[in-house]
Amino acid sequence: MDPAWLSALTFLGVAFVVAAGALVGARLLGVKSRVDVPTRRDTYECGEEPEGVAWVRFHPRYYLVALLFVLFDVETVFILPWALNLDDLGLLALVEMVVFVGILLLGWAYAVRKGAIEWQ
Repeated sequence: MDPAWLSALTFLGVAFVVAAGALVGARLLGVKSRVDVPTRRDTYECGEEPEGVAWVRFHPRYYLVALLFVLFDVETVFILPWALNLDDLGLLALVEMVVFVGILLLGWAYAVRKGAIEWQ
């Protein structure tokens, strides 16, 4: 067997033994609760008791707004590095970015025309 594979398999074996040992050790040495209180498995957040139902339905409009946010957030991810290196990239990169932003503006105009931005 190739020594590189042997060292990789040894590493994986040791990692598995350490992980399994940690789980078994926590199970054996951990504090065991003898009283099962009904409120033990309740939702707990920020030290406050929960009020009402935890499963709240969101209006589908929120998902559309979130999708539009992701779209324009990704646009920012592409534009920022381009803007920082504009001097080195040249005219072709400028034309490509104008086309990219133009396509995104067309998408934004379509969303506005269809009423995706308006909240009623």
